[in-house]
Amino acid sequence: MAESTQIETNPLNQPLHLQNGRVLRNRLAKAAMSEAFGTYDNHPTEKHIELYRRWASSGIGLVITGNVMVDRRALGEPGNVAIEDDVDLPILKRWANAATSQGAEIWVQLNHPGKQATKGLNAGTLAPSAVPFREDMQALFETPREATSAEIEDIIQRFGRSAAVCKKAGFTGVQIHAAHGYLVNQFLSPHHNRREDEWGGSPEKRRRFVLAVYAEIRRQVGPDFTVAIKINSADFQRGGFTEEESMATIQALADAGIDLIEISGGTYEAPAMSGALEEEKRASTVAREAYFLEFAKKVRGLVKAPLMVTGGFRSVAGMNDALRSGALDLVGLARLLALDPDAPAELLKGRDSKHRVKPIKTGIGPVDKMGVMEIYWYNLQLDRIGRGGDPRPDESGLWAFLKSAAKSGWGTFRTQRVRPDSRAA
Repeated sequence: MAESTQIETNPLNQPLHLQNGRVLRNRLAKAAMSEAFGTYDNHPTEKHIELYRRWASSGIGLVITGNVMVDRRALGEPGNVAIEDDVDLPILKRWANAATSQGAEIWVQLNHPGKQATKGLNAGTLAPSAVPFREDMQALFETPREATSAEIEDIIQRFGRSAAVCKKAGFTGVQIHAAHGYLVNQFLSPHHNRREDEWGGSPEKRRRFVLAVYAEIRRQVGPDFTVAIKINSADFQRGGFTEEESMATIQALADAGIDLIEISGGTYEAPAMSGALEEEKRASTVAREAYFLEFAKKVRGLVKAPLMVTGGFRSVAGMNDALRSGALDLVGLARLLALDPDAPAELLKGRDSKHRVKPIKTGIGPVDKMGVMEIYWYNLQLDRIGRGGDPRPDESGLWAFLKSAAKSGWGTFRTQRVRPDSRAA
């Protein structure tokens, strides 16, 4: 009886009704994490099905896939899935059904990396402008070329086409990845976007790309299919996307009809999304758990669209305090669910997971500064779950780096060999 009462009074258990009529069974969401499970020619695999079946069986309300590319010529890393057409429809249907058959919503995060692609993976990279990475990262990422207007229009159409395939496959929504330094974020950022044409030169023109992507997706999927967005509160980078510009962009997206907004922050050059900047945060922010809660409160005063905040949550109490504040509608979890894929079952009963997310270090200064271990180490845990096993919470960061670096190098080579005629961005 006590447990039943606790479940009923736990805000995490309340359903969330979206404006398009879809209902999430509770307020817990698995935020996107790159799985890198795809084949070297970018098709889904059985591991996607097993991983999302495991997460959905935990009772979680929503699972969002790792970034799925809209153009297989423009990959962010080896093992990305790319959706360009119906060729993978049978396995995509099984992937979607792995979650929906157990009552969870499943959204595909659609992405284009722009300049943020591992050097050598693609024939070249494009971006709004030909702006290089900071000096210590130029060994990993090449300087992009400036995209032409025709290429920009093609990418917009690709987002719409990919979303239409996702709908056909039975996924219940898509999420536009407009955060973390990828292409949509690059268009929004005055640091990366130095154009003076219709796609840049002012905040209004810089946000034209993301609004065009949303409009094209909506045109191809209709009004009842969920279209969400993940967007930075700020880039935390000198000359980058600011809070003021983010709020104006969010307002424009809400006015256009976006179904849900997930708030995050940072880029590979300033990785706030991984917690790498946590030591610089005020003690009060760390104690409050959610990294972007204060920004969410500002956004709540502007828009009625549901808000999701991801990053920093550690306890049921922290999650419920955030929900009770009214600043957000959905709690996003990522790394915890790679450590403990069954955590939602406990959280929904009002009990904390026995696992705690902690920084992953290799002891190699430049590597740790980049925050790449927040991808590499967790990729290994996801791989174990996808194979039907359990994660290893105590795995060495250095071992994970060495193993993942070797896998990435081999994956880059294999990707180039598999489709050498189409590796042009």
